[in-house]
Amino acid sequence: MSSAVLSQPVPALAQRLSGVASSPVRELLALLDRPGVISFAGGLPAPELFDLDGVRAAYDRVLWGPNARRALQYAATEGDRDLRARVAARLTARGVLTTVDDLLITSGSQQALTLVATALLDPGAVVLVEDPTYLAALQCFQLAGARVVPVPTDEKGMDPAALADALRREQPALVYLVPTFANPTGRTMPEQRRAELVEITARHGVWVVEDDPYGELRYRGGPVAPLAAHPGADGHVLHLGSFSKIAAPGLRLGWLRAPSSVLPALTVAKQAADLHTSTIDQAAAAVWLAETDVEAHVLRLRSAYRQRRDAMVQALPEVLPPGSSWTDPDGGMFVWARLPGNPDTAELLRRALSADVAFVPGAAFYAGTPDRATLRLSFTTHTPERIGDGLARLAGVFRG
Repeated sequence: MSSAVLSQPVPALAQRLSGVASSPVRELLALLDRPGVISFAGGLPAPELFDLDGVRAAYDRVLWGPNARRALQYAATEGDRDLRARVAARLTARGVLTTVDDLLITSGSQQALTLVATALLDPGAVVLVEDPTYLAALQCFQLAGARVVPVPTDEKGMDPAALADALRREQPALVYLVPTFANPTGRTMPEQRRAELVEITARHGVWVVEDDPYGELRYRGGPVAPLAAHPGADGHVLHLGSFSKIAAPGLRLGWLRAPSSVLPALTVAKQAADLHTSTIDQAAAAVWLAETDVEAHVLRLRSAYRQRRDAMVQALPEVLPPGSSWTDPDGGMFVWARLPGNPDTAELLRRALSADVAFVPGAAFYAGTPDRATLRLSFTTHTPERIGDGLARLAGVFRG
């Protein structure tokens, strides 16, 4: 190769990518191909619990039915009408009164976040978030050029008084939360605080994005109504959901329930992104919802995941160093832990990987100053026995 070719300048990347870090969770997923590693890193559903027969039958019904060719054609941006009707019925049953025309089907709820950022955020706009919060949401907002501002949280989620102060001080474009079985902490915001948050944000005229991928995975206690179900929420609360946790993440199907004032803009953003979500996957999901006892399937997930949560939480006193603290979630997929003192869990991860066990260091989940002594553990992927094996390895790492 000539020196002239080697000296050519490298074309520049877009400035919007500067400061947007790669997700450590995505990088740790590469460990799935490494034999022997027990990973508590990714928030992965258990593949042995997928309804493989039901999903296979749904695709067969679509591809061998009278509308098979339509399922392979371009389709409406808003999404398959039958699928939207079934999602609307499930949301309504959870207290979020919803019609077909309130919904946009997306390629996973992660795309819904991207559409929200496209439609609602100008460069420099402020987004208020829990601290810590879902790290892919931080990536999404940063990529949109927003300034992400953390709001103090406690064991019940975002603090309403701190939120009110931040609303006055920052004049944000939107507030983003995962109020039910939060990622990464596993915490759930109680009913009264939800009502207060809806009232405060309505009074300030700010959008609220409620990300709810885990809401149906409850293992203890009674259900708590989504933010979108509360009085006063209809005009400013957007509700995001996903098939990834109750069906299968490989379907890449989610939904966005939004007020009529913003849904047209979100639809245009969707058109610009990908025209529409996979027609055949939507059709198969609609058949799966129609022909499967979804409630019985979700009950099986809850039963299995409850045992896995219990196996992890009950073992942690013997695994983590004395003086550690951790959450005991009522549902979802995650336990959030803090080690005593000020260790850097990113350094501990290197030692853990040498012992063929993995977790996610907590620093990446913070929009503000990170607490590097924190870590996230996912309990859904492995059986209780394998969780025990992995935690035994982790105990050895912490003992040093």
